[in-house]
Amino acid sequence: MKTIGLIGGMSWESTAEYYRILNETVRDRLGGLHSARIVMVSVDFAEIEAMQLEARWDDAGEALAAAARQLEAAGAECVLICTNTMHRVADVVQASVSIPLLHLADTTAALIVRQLPALHTVGLLGTAFTMEQAFYRERLEDAGFTVLIPNDDDRQVIHRVIYDELCLGVVREESRAAYYRVMDALVDAGAECIILGCTEIELLVDPDQSWRVPLFPTSRIHAQAAVEWALEESE
Repeated sequence: MKTIGLIGGMSWESTAEYYRILNETVRDRLGGLHSARIVMVSVDFAEIEAMQLEARWDDAGEALAAAARQLEAAGAECVLICTNTMHRVADVVQASVSIPLLHLADTTAALIVRQLPALHTVGLLGTAFTMEQAFYRERLEDAGFTVLIPNDDDRQVIHRVIYDELCLGVVREESRAAYYRVMDALVDAGAECIILGCTEIELLVDPDQSWRVPLFPTSRIHAQAAVEWALEESE
């Protein structure tokens, strides 16, 4: 089993889910007391959020690149950035190390293609950065998808709930209802599935719940893809 490196803490609420999913997936695959080989560097999210708000993406890239170098030095054999938004600097992180970075958007797109090969249009929820900037949507478009995002007001709702509630471990029923309203609007606009494109959203929206269209939980997909990678040729 290869060692998985995690850049976490953005937020720690969702990084804890990564840790749980990685270990549960290895246990389910190998049985008994098996668990994942993991190295993690957990950053201070307040510092990263300030860089996001001030559009200091170069500084953010260097901060995560430094974390990736720590992981490699500690024996990690791949890198996962445990947040969708900070894939804004994924190329910088990858260039800083000699081990592979497993890109969250790519693993999500690959799973959709495998499970639903006839699907063409996806709805994307995430932070405002993820929904509005090109770095994430272009990866999905390169995989052959048309990407729909919520309208301006709905994007503000989605973003606010992530930062003001979910990143703090707060889950409110009214916010869940608001998310489903936005998701309904995306489906009405033509979305054939919904990508839960922020790792905290899975704390609010149950991806296993039967709904109008399939839901794709990115943190679960990312973590499970990492286990597949780590166990290649070892079982």
